[in-house]
Amino acid sequence: MHNKSVAELSRELESGKISSVELTQQFLDRLKQEDGKYNSFITITEEQALADAKAADEKRAAGKASAWTGVPFAHKDIFCTNGVRTTCGSKMLENFVPPYDATVTEKFRQAGAVCLGKTNMDEFAMGSSNESSYFGAVTNPWGLSTGQKRVPGGSSGGSAAAVAARLVPAATATDTGGSIRQPAALCGVTGLKPTYGRVSRYGMIAFASSLDQGGTMARTAEDNALMLNVMAGFDPKDSTSIDRAVPDYTATLNEPLKGLKIGLPKEYFSDQLSPAMEEQVLNAVKEYEKLGATVKEVSLPNAKLAIAAYYVIAPAEASANLSRFDGVRYGYRCEDPKDLMDMYTRTRAEGFGAEVKRRILVGTYALSHGYYDAYYLKAQKVRRLIQQDFANAFKEVDVLMSPTSPSPAFVQGEKTNDPVTMYLEDIFTIAINLAGLPAMSVPAGFVDGLPVGLQIIGDHFAEARLLNAAHQFQQVTDWHQREPE
Repeated sequence: MHNKSVAELSRELESGKISSVELTQQFLDRLKQEDGKYNSFITITEEQALADAKAADEKRAAGKASAWTGVPFAHKDIFCTNGVRTTCGSKMLENFVPPYDATVTEKFRQAGAVCLGKTNMDEFAMGSSNESSYFGAVTNPWGLSTGQKRVPGGSSGGSAAAVAARLVPAATATDTGGSIRQPAALCGVTGLKPTYGRVSRYGMIAFASSLDQGGTMARTAEDNALMLNVMAGFDPKDSTSIDRAVPDYTATLNEPLKGLKIGLPKEYFSDQLSPAMEEQVLNAVKEYEKLGATVKEVSLPNAKLAIAAYYVIAPAEASANLSRFDGVRYGYRCEDPKDLMDMYTRTRAEGFGAEVKRRILVGTYALSHGYYDAYYLKAQKVRRLIQQDFANAFKEVDVLMSPTSPSPAFVQGEKTNDPVTMYLEDIFTIAINLAGLPAMSVPAGFVDGLPVGLQIIGDHFAEARLLNAAHQFQQVTDWHQREPE
């Protein structure tokens, strides 16, 4: 059963070939047996999962089931879960148990899905390798046979590794600068970052509020569509949520691609991309041409500024968002503080990891008196130029395609001492977050035995078109079905 997709598991449950309790127990047994190799989970909720599975079986027997009723999945440990600890991969929230559900959590609960637990992640979603988690690094299931442990990408590396290792059929994830697409590419799974505002951020612990977006991680485009059907929609509790009708994302999956206009941004096929990676991506584009699509080169002239703008804007917003973790209200508090200032200082020094502290310092500096105009305001102006580049490109083409990451999964520890090199791992993904666009990563080949991702980028609210393009590609290729050894 662990090799079946969400869609297949839903049909198995509907036909009565297996019960949700049986299915959930199989996944729990596999998870407990296998996750020691990957460290992809922080919390396993076995008792609650089995209770939810029993309730799902009763709902199916009563004829009140949806496509998700009784299907196991996992939440990234950034979504608040009522009564279940939510750590965000940090010592600061090691023992935090929310008294409420995030909107995304509530929607999956209402759909009858069975949550097996919370997946590991970079601390407060800050990282590109899933090595900054207080609960230990996550290991990519790919490449283990060589004797080297490789990163799964971040910050949603726990979700990506769990799906790749067949520990869960699907998992929620979040994307601030590539944190769904990059780990999806490195782990050989399919991940979707929706349009900013398409999925509620209520109850999703904030990193950078104008960039964060909840999304999906699964093996197939069809499964991503099924997830987005649950997650998408307006939420009055989220002031950035957009009130717009939600289509059935599975309804257009099988539409032909004849006439689809694909743009290849010339800035994304540069010296920063290895010839082997470029070959795999261009081979994937050729498959689209066989399906009837046309291809042309386009330009995103300000793409080269995306990294610089992002690493001013995101740390600035993180500095503001993380100021709430002061040892007063909730979360970690240092022992025996001498006074209030000592409590503030030591709580943050002890509770936050190195990468989080680095970004808080950068962000506080960028927002400080005398530097706001020079850094933060200028970065926001650059952001507007990047948004305009994409708007111009979508006047010519329907979707853009590019590599998701500049290289396959690298060895753990290889880049931890060089933050700038680590930041460049998101060079092809960050601009999309600055523009608030939807994008996804689809498995598209291998380099040195490691997965390669094809990034598909759409205009605002074009998720259905992206999922259709990804699904049609997966009908004529089998990269998404390959398993780690």
